Amino acid sequence: MLEGFVRRVRRTVKLKGSVNILVTTSAEVRSLNRRFRGKNKATDVLSFPAESPGAGKRALAGDIAISADVAARNAGSLGHSVAEEVKILALHGILHLAGFDHERDSGRMARKELVLRRRFKLPSGLIERVDNSGSKTTNRKRRGVKARRPE
Repeated sequence: MLEGFVRRVRRTVKLKGSVNILVTTSAEVRSLNRRFRGKNKATDVLSFPAESPGAGKRALAGDIAISADVAARNAGSLGHSVAEEVKILALHGILHLAGFDHERDSGRMARKELVLRRRFKLPSGLIERVDNSGSKTTNRKRRGVKARRPE
């Protein structure tokens, strides 16, 4: 189910190459965040764009790590399924792999995520959960971040 969703989103945003998704624990995502971003904290989703995507069918666009623990907590507090939350996090990560950056793009990623969330019939997305002041709309929510791919 997730594989088909990822394939549809990749096609929609015209992302070339495959995407690897790891759904794991908060401890593992925290470890990845510390190792590759120097931030010793858990988060919901990390994106690791490929240094050079290459060409052909086997090209890699990048990797995404999703915290199953955070996804389950968010799903429960926001009233939707864990599967939907994982899809929201995957969508957010794929947009980062496609070059979007909500911290620097004056709302471009937020608008794209909203359109895609509606298109794929998903509940509210990550960026929408944060108000304009940067405050999170729920104290359990952690914003997705873009990380550098390991060398």
